[in-house]
Amino acid sequence: MGQPRPKSFYVLGFFFLLFLAFLYGPMIVIFILSFQGPDGGMSFPMVGRSTLWFQQLLSGTGRIGDIPSAFVRSLEMALVAAALTAAICVSAGMAFRRRFRGSGLLFYTAVSSLVMPSLFVGFGIALGFKELGWKTSLFTSGLGAQLTWTLPFGLMITFATIGRFDRRYEEAATDLGASSWQRFRDVILPIILPGVIGVALFGFTLSYDEFARSSLTVGTANTLPLEIWAMTTAATSPVLFALGTVTTVVSFCVLTAALVTIGVIMRRRAGSGRPATS
Repeated sequence: MGQPRPKSFYVLGFFFLLFLAFLYGPMIVIFILSFQGPDGGMSFPMVGRSTLWFQQLLSGTGRIGDIPSAFVRSLEMALVAAALTAAICVSAGMAFRRRFRGSGLLFYTAVSSLVMPSLFVGFGIALGFKELGWKTSLFTSGLGAQLTWTLPFGLMITFATIGRFDRRYEEAATDLGASSWQRFRDVILPIILPGVIGVALFGFTLSYDEFARSSLTVGTANTLPLEIWAMTTAATSPVLFALGTVTTVVSFCVLTAALVTIGVIMRRRAGSGRPATS
């Protein structure tokens, strides 16, 4: 028979369950209330069950604002932010493989926006555009504000990924006559690709959910978080919960797709005998 588990195991397990309840409890409550009946309110008890609030959400009725257009705008911005974050971070990671004068200062300057209040970052960008006589819009000032949030996270993930890369594979490619571009395309990128997908995923989710840095920089076209914020002051029906359910499902779908893609890459790599470093 195995040794009995110490009391600390059960204590830590109990606190872990409390953490899960705190993390997912509100999400589950919102999911349940989104199926409230037509005569139900914003809280328990449930008065019947229906999909009325989802129908109102999709049709744009019920004083909910322009949710479909806001969703499309947020999705487009998140995809662009994800692509730019991955491309810029991989380029920076390759550049920082070798130390150069001022590299430490440059790195800490790049990630310093993490400690700056998001609202002030957005305010500064909006003020700068105004002083220059430029008009704020979704894919200029808005996208720039998003990148000040996504790039620092992406840089730290990329540096950790590239730091684990075994340079012997690159040296072997060099001995075989590969150019610098061929080494990156055929050796380095396939090995670090799971990490690159992770960086893009971070860029997507951080941009998709960002509120403070977008509130003053996207111009007249609201993103989905801004539209949701406007709804909290106007919507008095479970349609708000239906929106929360839909946006959560979208986020989980993106996360699942990214994890499945990484899993497929790792499985193919294991089957072909390629290095598993990511």
